[in-house]
Amino acid sequence: MFKSIYYYIDKFNKEEIYKLNKSISIIYRNYSTRLNTNDIFQLVNLCKKQRRKVYISNNLKLALRFNFDGVYIPAFNRILGYKNIPKKKFEIIGSAHNVKEIINKEYQGCSKIFLSPIFKNKKNLSYLGVTKFNKIKLFTKKDVISLGGINEKNIKYLRMCNVKGFAGITWIKKNGPSINTGPF
Repeated sequence: MFKSIYYYIDKFNKEEIYKLNKSISIIYRNYSTRLNTNDIFQLVNLCKKQRRKVYISNNLKLALRFNFDGVYIPAFNRILGYKNIPKKKFEIIGSAHNVKEIINKEYQGCSKIFLSPIFKNKKNLSYLGVTKFNKIKLFTKKDVISLGGINEKNIKYLRMCNVKGFAGITWIKKNGPSINTGPF
């Protein structure tokens, strides 16, 4: 059973969020367009009404200002100034691709580390695979979330990884509320 499932979005789309199982958390990650504060406000309000966790990528100031549940720190962000956040129940999560980045995420105070890519996908032709994923995972005691290339054919292999959850875009978007969050 997965404890956590995360879905990445790059723009606010109310209908898309409504289609998702309410147990799926949202990570707002947009590196290409200027942030629209009205959309951010609406996103957080919708997620709070649905009792859904919502995170913003790489922007601690906006995360605190708009009352996000936390901040997502991408692998390329190596800044260490994320500890000692004054807000209670604020979660720092982040992604890594190797042992060095896992250690950095621990220094940044991440409670969960998204290790990627576990499987081959269009974006990443080189991937960790189950064996290498498990070897790298041994370098942290933090909760590990698998990311990258997860679909209906390979999700069964996550059982061999003993992960706390998974994250994605394409497969979750395609399957919407039919995602099985229980045993597989």
